[in-house]
Amino acid sequence: MNDVILYTIITLGGIGAISAVILYFVAQKFKVFEDPRIDEVEEALPSANCGGCGYPGCRNFAEACVKTDDLSTLFCPVGGNDTMGAVASVLGMTVDAKEPQVAVLLCNGSSANRKRTSEFDSAANCTIAANTYGGDTDCTHGCLGLGECVDACGFDAMYMDKETGLPVVIEDACTACGACVEACPKDLFQLRNKGKKSKRIYVSCMNTDKGAPAKKACDVACIGCSKCFKECKYDAITMANNKAYIDYNACVLCRACVSVCPTGAIHEINFPLRKAKPAKKEGEATTKPVTKAEPKVNLVEKAKEATPKAEPKKEEAPKADEKKENNNEDKSSNNE
Repeated sequence: MNDVILYTIITLGGIGAISAVILYFVAQKFKVFEDPRIDEVEEALPSANCGGCGYPGCRNFAEACVKTDDLSTLFCPVGGNDTMGAVASVLGMTVDAKEPQVAVLLCNGSSANRKRTSEFDSAANCTIAANTYGGDTDCTHGCLGLGECVDACGFDAMYMDKETGLPVVIEDACTACGACVEACPKDLFQLRNKGKKSKRIYVSCMNTDKGAPAKKACDVACIGCSKCFKECKYDAITMANNKAYIDYNACVLCRACVSVCPTGAIHEINFPLRKAKPAKKEGEATTKPVTKAEPKVNLVEKAKEATPKAEPKKEEAPKADEKKENNNEDKSSNNE
C-alpha cells in the first residue's frame, strides 16, 4: 500500500516537472517583449480611462504613444497640454500645444422656446426616446431633456436645468473628454475651442427644416436666412442643410453675425454686455437736419475780381531836343 502511494507521488511529480519544462520553453518561444516606457507613460497620464483620447483606457493610449513617431495626432483631453508635455519628455519627443476645448450644446429649445405638443410615457432614456418617436415638441432635432449626456459625464461637469429642461455644461469642470458627444443620440454636443478669455460664438441649433417649419417649432431656431453668412467678412460661416455653421478656427469673434440674426440662434458666450443705444426723445427729428445750400459762385466774375486792374499810363516828359525845337519855333513866331 505504501509503495502504491509512493509511486503515485513520484509519477505526479514527474508529470508536473515535465509540464513545467514544456511550459517554460513554450513561454520563451512565444514571449512578447513590452517596452518599459509604456509603464512610464501610463504613470504620466491622469488614469481617468474615459476614452476621450480615442483609446479604451490609459494603458492603450500609452502603448499608442510609445509606438508612434509623431505625437501630433494623439492628445489626452483630460490631462491637456501639461500631460502631453510630460509624455513627450518620457519619450524624448516634442509636441505642440493645442487649444483647450469645451463641450457646447447646440440647442436652445428650452421650455419657453419650444411648445410641448405631446408627452413621452416610457423609459427615461434619450436613446430609447429618439428611436421610438420624434420628441415631445414639433422639433424633431432638438434636445429630449432626459439627461443621458449627464449620466455619461464622468467628471460631474454637467447637470439638467429644471427650468429650461436642457443640460448645462460646467465650463471649469469640463475636460472635453467627448463622453457627452458620444452619448447624445441627436448629435447636439460638439467640442469647440474655449477661445480667448473663454469667448465663443456658435449657432445653437441643429434643426435642418426650412425656415417656416423651423420657426414654428422653435422660436430661436436657425431659419437658414443667410444673413450671418452675408455679414461675415472672414469666411467663417457656411450654409448647409438650411442652417448656418460657424468655424471656430476662422472666427475672429467680431460678433457681426450675432447682430443680424433675426431669431437669436447665434450665441455669444462670456462677452461684455452690449451698450444700449440711447432712446430718441419725443418730437426729435428722425432725419438729418437740412443744411442751407451755399450760393453758387460765378467763377468768371470771381476771376475778374481777382485780376488786378491796369494803371493808366503816365505821359512821358518831352525830350531835350524836342524842347529846343519848340523854343526855336516860339522865337521865330515872336520875331514875325
